[in-house]
Amino acid sequence: MDGSPVDVFGRPMGALRISLTDRCNLRCRYCMPEEEYAWLPRQDLLTFEEIEQLTEVFVSLGADKVRLTGGEPLLRRDVPELVRRLSGLPGVKDLAMTTNGVLLARHAESLREAGLHRLTISLDTLRPDRFTSMTRRGTHGEVLAGINAAVATGLTDLKIDTVVLRGFNSDELAELIEFGKSVSAEVRFIEYMDVGGATGWTPEKVFSRAEILETLSQEYGSCEELRKNDTAPADRFRLPDGTVFGIISSTTQPFCATCDRSRLTADGMWLRCLYAMTGTDLRTPLRSGASHDELRDLITGVWQQRRDRGAVERVSERANGQVFVSLESLKRDPHLEMHTRGG
Repeated sequence: MDGSPVDVFGRPMGALRISLTDRCNLRCRYCMPEEEYAWLPRQDLLTFEEIEQLTEVFVSLGADKVRLTGGEPLLRRDVPELVRRLSGLPGVKDLAMTTNGVLLARHAESLREAGLHRLTISLDTLRPDRFTSMTRRGTHGEVLAGINAAVATGLTDLKIDTVVLRGFNSDELAELIEFGKSVSAEVRFIEYMDVGGATGWTPEKVFSRAEILETLSQEYGSCEELRKNDTAPADRFRLPDGTVFGIISSTTQPFCATCDRSRLTADGMWLRCLYAMTGTDLRTPLRSGASHDELRDLITGVWQQRRDRGAVERVSERANGQVFVSLESLKRDPHLEMHTRGG
């Protein structure tokens, strides 16, 4: 889009992730290991009308790819109504959602009817006992039912996101590939990321891109890397039988140089990087009556000063023994939590 701003490294504004809630119905050890958190005040959460207004502004600046996230977005009431609003906005070329799948079976049909374009479902293991150990919840069957419902409803272009942890599910890669084939979904393996002080991240738990490729090559034969023609975080590979899968290797091979994504929290804090320590409050000017053009100017000015390269910087910080965010800091500021900023 003409007039789209670029940041100090020449990166345009291309993708917007919108968190609908900081709440989740799982407690995955790599994301939300604590049972209770400092939750966002309910009155601060953006209404669907406010989300629509801000999305219109971002789309006018070139953010034509919109993804609804959480926490768990399907915990938010009447999400299909928001999907209907956003799918009808001129300029939204791609409207997607990331969900843990627990509530998907009851919402899949209404999401498709509302105009959702794509769906990504998180599934780290095919084994119920491992799922319970990782999530502290016994809802593995609900996730599988949600995936089947999405397929039956006709939601196409499904993706399955799997965070790979050494010694937990790193022996299930081929099984997950086969499951993906059975439901016509592309599996994307995600390196375990250092995202906060509560998760107990250590480099020893990271099962790297190189190890994922080696494991799958031993099982299937050579993995052919496909030419990349977009700014999506996953690099894609093709197995000898034609099956395509992805790897998001933000820990060992950060992709900051081409990152065009930013995040809007459920209470209207705009973050330009997953690792950002601060953001820009858009809720206050919006509720104070700022016009579309005033919001557009505000967002443009901030983006033009963007120099975030969080994943690259974390590599050197880890080498120096620095912790991204301490547990004490997380308890003081909910915006520092990954489940608040949309992962």
